[in-house]
Amino acid sequence: MDKNKDMDSLIYQLPKIVDEGKKEVEKILERLSGSNKISLQTNELVLPSKDSNNLWSGRIPQQKESDWMNRLIYGDNLLAMQTLLVGDKESGLPSMRGKIDLIYIDPPFDSRTDYRTKVKLPGADLEQKPTVIEQFAYADTWKDGTASYLKMLYPRLALMKELLSEKGSIYVHIDWHIGHYVKLLLDDIFGKEKFVNQIIWKRTFSHGDSGQGAKHLGRLHDFILLYKKSDDFIMNSLYTPYSEKYINDFYKYTDKDGRKYRLVTMTGPGGASKGNPYYEVMGVKRYWMYSQKNMEELIKNGEVIQTNPGTVPQRIKYLDEGKGVPLQDLWMDISPIQGQANENVNYATQKPEELLKRIISLSTNENSIVADFFAGSGTTGAIAERMGRKWIMSDLGKPASLIMRKRLIDQNAKPFLYQSIGDYQKEALASSGLYRRIGDLSSVVAQLYGAIPFTEEQNPNRNLGYIKDSRTLIMVDSPNKLTGLATLKKAIEYRNSFMGGWNKVIVLGWNFTYDITEAIQSLNDDKLEVLVIPPDLLDQLKTKANYKDLIDNKKIRFSSLQYLTIKPIIVESISETEEKLKIELEDYVLLSPDNIPLDEKDKDKLKEIIAKDPLSLIEYWSIDPDYDGETFRSKWQDYRENIENDSDPYHVISKTFLILPKKENRKICVKAVDVFGFESIVIEKL
Repeated sequence: MDKNKDMDSLIYQLPKIVDEGKKEVEKILERLSGSNKISLQTNELVLPSKDSNNLWSGRIPQQKESDWMNRLIYGDNLLAMQTLLVGDKESGLPSMRGKIDLIYIDPPFDSRTDYRTKVKLPGADLEQKPTVIEQFAYADTWKDGTASYLKMLYPRLALMKELLSEKGSIYVHIDWHIGHYVKLLLDDIFGKEKFVNQIIWKRTFSHGDSGQGAKHLGRLHDFILLYKKSDDFIMNSLYTPYSEKYINDFYKYTDKDGRKYRLVTMTGPGGASKGNPYYEVMGVKRYWMYSQKNMEELIKNGEVIQTNPGTVPQRIKYLDEGKGVPLQDLWMDISPIQGQANENVNYATQKPEELLKRIISLSTNENSIVADFFAGSGTTGAIAERMGRKWIMSDLGKPASLIMRKRLIDQNAKPFLYQSIGDYQKEALASSGLYRRIGDLSSVVAQLYGAIPFTEEQNPNRNLGYIKDSRTLIMVDSPNKLTGLATLKKAIEYRNSFMGGWNKVIVLGWNFTYDITEAIQSLNDDKLEVLVIPPDLLDQLKTKANYKDLIDNKKIRFSSLQYLTIKPIIVESISETEEKLKIELEDYVLLSPDNIPLDEKDKDKLKEIIAKDPLSLIEYWSIDPDYDGETFRSKWQDYRENIENDSDPYHVISKTFLILPKKENRKICVKAVDVFGFESIVIEKL
């Protein structure tokens, strides 16, 4: 036996994966009980109102326990679930521990594939066809293969169990790549006795992977693992329609009104030993399954027939009165999404609405809370919304978050919170364990930019470096901070005085205050430059080997901030109490295409569009006409593919008129999000 090969096998590694997963969960739960808690940051209170001169006019819900708010969360679901377990009393959001009745997840399948979404943009010239670029959605590839995948999944499944109510259940949608190993994890977390069903969903009717030369049978199905939290879980009765063959085989008779029916026995199986009554019906003595009184009622209602004198009477069962066949664990009646289907939102792994409708119908009641922590295209929330359920969705992908937001507005959903992990970079840094001091990380970032770090004696914070030939100072801000006006002023002070002064200062930031563009413009300093540290850099720096590779191959690109400009807002009085505002977009500057995960050919296409039609990059824009400086309430929005007021699916409208009550000292906030998920705002005071 090859001992090394044996040690590499998943069966050998599985106990270690489970043990490490349990320890990680213990640490997480212990940390949640302490004072240092992570929180959700509310990016926006979305008040769905498609492009219209009328603002959203419903009652604006408040963030408090008595006022449930559905939630769309952008960020790592491991962190999102931690914030849900803790809750946030300051903002009125209670803990979700033990309150969710249904969790459906459709995690990656360990398919060794990178998934992309297609973005259609207008051609660089008017006469050209639309330009199609492929944006990276998510990677289903893992550093150590399946073992890494299972390590990722274990603590997440464990936190989901903590969130489930006693009436709750979890559906884990998976396929042949990984499913049986995932079942072992679920058996460990929930208990083998809590396994309810392995549901087979026939997701396609033919498959190209079984063509000529293939050495396997066609793979036509996924499976869904169903586990219950307790024996008191919700399981509603559902039925599927009878098949045509079933109807032809059993419903062979038709009455004078054209109603199909079948005949079923009324004799009592087991006779007297089972307590069945014995009496005579239509000249035939038998043990019957009904009491004599009930039998007389059936005969009176015309539900009993004797086909010939002396034959045993039978009961009539009409086809149109049957509920159908009780739902089984083989689901072959739900088709995959076709390319032209109305529900298709062009997301690679989108699941059909009927599939989620069935799952939600089975395992929830009205007002149940439904959650999906690998939400993708947002089918779970969209269907939960329509069915009168409350919902929480989370995804790490910006493309997914954009698609979900638009989809919910499209169906005129109730107001919902769009949130993100407030301290994502801070948490990512803590989990890496590689950089014990912020200064160590800052020094690494400066070197990745190409700067020479100062010594610790010269710069104890280790956040400064320099580029010798150009006399340029480099300042790296902390991942624990939002880079804003105060940081920029500090950088200018360093440029002017640190070690004799410098020609220019470049600030490298992780996260930025909402008014960073306004701050840069107010300083009006051409010797100050602000650049964005790639948001996934901490993930790329998980090992020292990764760092060496990045340094040697100069793979990291730092980009300029994206920003939006609008034309001066025009205010027109239309009555003693109302005024009309004209708000018009002017320009949009995207950060460097080199910092966007695109293929080179798509980067070239993007550069053409940036040069000729920058506003076409805006995926949606929204307006809060009474911005309070804290929570952005999008009372008006327009987005690409909304063609209710124009016929152009590739552009948002660039201007709108809003009718508002007159108000002094109004603060208006305009937010734009581009097709890649980058966000910019403009604040105007009137």
